[in-house]
Amino acid sequence: MKIERIVTTRIALPLRRPHRLAMATLTDHDMLIVQLFTDEGIAGLGEVSIIPHYGAETPGAIQHIIDACLVPALMGADPRNLMQVHARMDAAIMGNAYAKAALEMACLDCAGRALGVSVATLLGGAVRKRMPALWVLGHGEAQRDIEEARSLLDSRSHRLFLVKVGKGEPAENVRRALDIKQALGDQVSVRVDANQGWDEATASWCIERLEAGGIDAVEQPVPAWNRAAMQRLAARFTVPIMADEAVCTLQDAMAFAGEAAADAFSIKVSKHGGLMRARQVATVAEAAGISLFGGTMLEGGIGTSACAQLFATLPSLAWGCQLFGPRLLKDDVACAAVSYDAFDLVLGDSVGLGVEIDPDKLRFYQVPR
Repeated sequence: MKIERIVTTRIALPLRRPHRLAMATLTDHDMLIVQLFTDEGIAGLGEVSIIPHYGAETPGAIQHIIDACLVPALMGADPRNLMQVHARMDAAIMGNAYAKAALEMACLDCAGRALGVSVATLLGGAVRKRMPALWVLGHGEAQRDIEEARSLLDSRSHRLFLVKVGKGEPAENVRRALDIKQALGDQVSVRVDANQGWDEATASWCIERLEAGGIDAVEQPVPAWNRAAMQRLAARFTVPIMADEAVCTLQDAMAFAGEAAADAFSIKVSKHGGLMRARQVATVAEAAGISLFGGTMLEGGIGTSACAQLFATLPSLAWGCQLFGPRLLKDDVACAAVSYDAFDLVLGDSVGLGVEIDPDKLRFYQVPR
């Protein structure tokens, strides 16, 4: 089997409500869809989901790197040979994790379809079908977030919640998170994510109060480059300090593990450069006693299915997963091969990723080059 053609399509999907983060407020969501075709008529799908200012990547740049650099390198390769696929991509260009992740995803989907097995099977096999699903409270207003959380609790959809902080006055950030925690009580888990929004002194002030108020974890409180501050915060506080933007490569994971600079890692397929490399980062964490959280870049149906397949293979997923993208999107070009039941995400039985593109919706949401 050989790769014969790769097509990339940039899309913008509408959200059900504005989604506020420390670095941006989203009203729609940019993605890049990859369709990989082989000489045997078997095709695979990949997806890149991009949150503005989370990293250095942009949809147009990722599309250009794939089309101009990585596609020529992969022509004629066997998509089932993932080591060769990665070797060719790394020889063509350094870095560019998001672009490589999308292409690897399409190769794994293609390989699974060819062999008649799930992507989880290709990654070693699923150890779970269900995983607790977290919802991000992204209104930026305590009362609206409380109302949304109560609605999700009543429908038995989510009982793990993440409050976005790191933008605006630190005291307001803390007060909003604690108001939400107090209103929802002990029946839920409430965490915060600063998305690198605080310096070390501010983080120390905030975390002291968040810990006392019953917040369960603090994600990426300081800039990604400041591993020493992460180490000091992790040593000082009992509440777990989680690394996200600071742990992208396998080398990052090794450094954080060696220096005890975080209690938990947020695993994300795109930032690690693919499912195989994300699994390697998870293995380092497991070996170092660092707990794991299945993070998200607000993936759509394709990306959510891929991430769920990976997370299902992890021996321990202490913090659950954050794969709520399909529920935040108003529409999509593919239906995720997962369902949501009794506060959990449930992985369906599938061959490959188990998703199919709707060509009409792909055309409708396409962003012109």
